Amino acid sequence: MHWLFGDQLGPHFLTPGEGGPGPETPLLMIEARSVFRRRRFHRAKAHLVLSAMRHRAAELGDRVTYVRAGTYRQGLERAARGRPVGVHHPTSHAAVRLVRTLPGVTVGPARGFLVPMADFTAWADGRDGRRLRQEDFYRWVRRGHDLLMDGEQPAGGRWNLDHDNREPPPREATSLQVGRPYRPREDDIDEEVRHDLDRWERDGDVSFVGRDGPRLFPATRAEARRALRRFVERRLATFGPYEDAMLAGDPAMSHSLLSSSLNLGLLDPAECVERAERAWREGLAPLNSVEGFVRQIAGWREYVWQVYWYFGEEYRRSNALRHTAPLPDWWSVLDADAVRANCLRTVLAQVRDTGWTHHIPRLMVLGSHALQRGWDPAAVMDWFHRCFVDGYDWVMLPNVVGMSQYADGGRMTTKPYTSGGAYVNRMSDLCGPCVYRPGDRTGEHACPYTAGYWAFLDRHRELLAGNQRVARPVRQLDRLGDLPEVLEQEHARGDTPP
Repeated sequence: MHWLFGDQLGPHFLTPGEGGPGPETPLLMIEARSVFRRRRFHRAKAHLVLSAMRHRAAELGDRVTYVRAGTYRQGLERAARGRPVGVHHPTSHAAVRLVRTLPGVTVGPARGFLVPMADFTAWADGRDGRRLRQEDFYRWVRRGHDLLMDGEQPAGGRWNLDHDNREPPPREATSLQVGRPYRPREDDIDEEVRHDLDRWERDGDVSFVGRDGPRLFPATRAEARRALRRFVERRLATFGPYEDAMLAGDPAMSHSLLSSSLNLGLLDPAECVERAERAWREGLAPLNSVEGFVRQIAGWREYVWQVYWYFGEEYRRSNALRHTAPLPDWWSVLDADAVRANCLRTVLAQVRDTGWTHHIPRLMVLGSHALQRGWDPAAVMDWFHRCFVDGYDWVMLPNVVGMSQYADGGRMTTKPYTSGGAYVNRMSDLCGPCVYRPGDRTGEHACPYTAGYWAFLDRHRELLAGNQRVARPVRQLDRLGDLPEVLEQEHARGDTPP
């Protein structure tokens, strides 16, 4: 038998060779209730994962044995009955540990990524002590896969067009006025999933956070392909300039919303980047938008996957800033209504209602607040894992521990990603209606991000003084006459909702 995990749902997991099943190999899928008992996941995420698994099982028909069990081990014992079982390399350290302890299970290479793990290890080991930087890796992948290349040179003469992709939202706009993202239609399988989740909650078997409205993200290969086509044809052209911008009334902006489809295995990253490159070569999208999209997938997503395995499990315990504060209850249960700061209230409500928001609200609103408050990075990582429909251990461990919370002390990124309210004000329309003022550090209208930024720098000034990218604002601390008042104010604020 060949075992398909719930994030291995696309056709590229069934092609023969390198541990893949033959055309007649019987397939196994296990829906383990223990996954939802261990963590309090977002309800929309649980719905999406179960819907995608059950849709795939329906497509595979009699070829698949679909087992609903308490645990993976129980499901395997019931279905395999001593027969040998093959499985592609799972996507988490815990799942790898599990399958390697199960009798008769053979683990093949990972699929769903552009670079084999061994190739990345050889590249990383050959850096001669130099830091592993995403930009270097990205260029290496571009060359190796001939992505956006003109011979030996990058298309357009530059590897990175990020400078062209930092535009604030159009003034006075409430949305980008671009084509709407693809939205699927629910069916009988979705109704069954929702009924089961309701019953599990009533029985007290599991507990969720967030809301489970109509399913917003693809659960089948066909839906995912339609979403990719819709993005490339109607949204890719405007993606680049505004990829870092935020609008309260337009949370999707021009983003692809394909991350959950990629992470469920419904889409292969190669087809996404190749489709985008073709759009540029056919004159349907500008290079800066296409390069920005390609960098997100062939650069950042691929890099995060690789460093998850390269750094190993000990990376999970990284805590260079020694942050240990627990997450407050209002944050854990997504109580956006308890928050007064408009940016945080808006973004937390987006997570509560959909299980998704794009990368800048995640990094510069949610992650920045957690970093400034000194919350335990492992707890912050677990929250992102549970509360986002595209959140998996391999996704969130490097993204949150490394980039967002700077808990690795700079192994992945060159600086802590946090700012005062001025950045949010420049890149969004979220500050205008807020009770706080982005320029105020103290007083009743003091922006919690502005005050929190200076308090964070002061708390870690010794560590950060030697970092060239933040050394200048650290030196400015001594010129802030109201710094004692800022620190006293932030201490009094504690973890009350800002």
